[in-house]
Amino acid sequence: MNITGGRFVITGGASLIGTHVADALLAQGAREVVLLDNFALGTPETARHLIGDDRVKLVRGDILRINELYDAFTGADGVFAIAGFLTLPLTQNPPLGLAVNVEGQVNVFEACRYARVKKVVFSSSIAAYGEPSPGLIDEDSPSNLAPFQPGAMLYSCSKLIGEALCKLYAAKHGVDAVALRYSTVYGERQHYRGVNALYIVENYDKIMRGERPTLPGDGSEVHDYIHVADVARANVMAMASDVSGETFNVVTGEQTTVKRIVEILLEITGRDLQPEYVAAGGAVKSTSGSELNLSRAKIERMLGWRPEVPIEQGLRRLIDWRLTQSV
Repeated sequence: MNITGGRFVITGGASLIGTHVADALLAQGAREVVLLDNFALGTPETARHLIGDDRVKLVRGDILRINELYDAFTGADGVFAIAGFLTLPLTQNPPLGLAVNVEGQVNVFEACRYARVKKVVFSSSIAAYGEPSPGLIDEDSPSNLAPFQPGAMLYSCSKLIGEALCKLYAAKHGVDAVALRYSTVYGERQHYRGVNALYIVENYDKIMRGERPTLPGDGSEVHDYIHVADVARANVMAMASDVSGETFNVVTGEQTTVKRIVEILLEITGRDLQPEYVAAGGAVKSTSGSELNLSRAKIERMLGWRPEVPIEQGLRRLIDWRLTQSV
């Protein structure tokens, strides 16, 4: 699909990922980008830099109200299905979270079928794998959900349902679809809802208050941190490609300990504070191991995508953005 001159709808458009996808689409010459959001979790403030661009429409809409999707999707070439509950808010409100993540995604695909939308790019998660097993994790690896906390397990199942909808509607209804499994997404316009990325902003705030940053356990817990600009680029490349019915890891393939995150934050801020080691407790988590070996080989091979923002640069960009918010 040609991005230039196209019309695209982003559900969850006023979100961290949604606004960065909009940036990438506009940079490639999209004719119109519709940001559809009910502002329950996102906020118009996140998209304020886009307001005033004649190519951008900010529309209040809810994926649980399919009539609003019919209206928004009419004439659209592609839809980015980003709207959804993350692990933390889903754990706090399971009835609404499951309705949005399951019924809402069914509505998205039904509205795309009705409006003859050519392609959907669905935001999934590496949570679909469950608790990581030793060794390389690629798209053929089985899910290991049994060790997960209940809320995290429900979230994982909802993402697996979304991926199955991609394959079903591609095969049965001719709606091309690709699912992207993100690792821990962070970056400018960071919110306070991603359970793993939340660790970054919480410790940054502590450091700026002169408080000691905290490390769970011995600090060896690892995550694969992916900058939101790389995630947005993967979305647009998936939309532009001829690939359909596939699932891709959108990951760096690099393991970064939470201890290293704190070290980088202290280096960037120039603060001399000793981290405090604390028990992990009962905090809501997706993964908490000391090994996470995710493969990005498939997306490199089929889409030509690879990450471009290293963690040190990405954290500096995040902090630079945070500083502009406090002015």
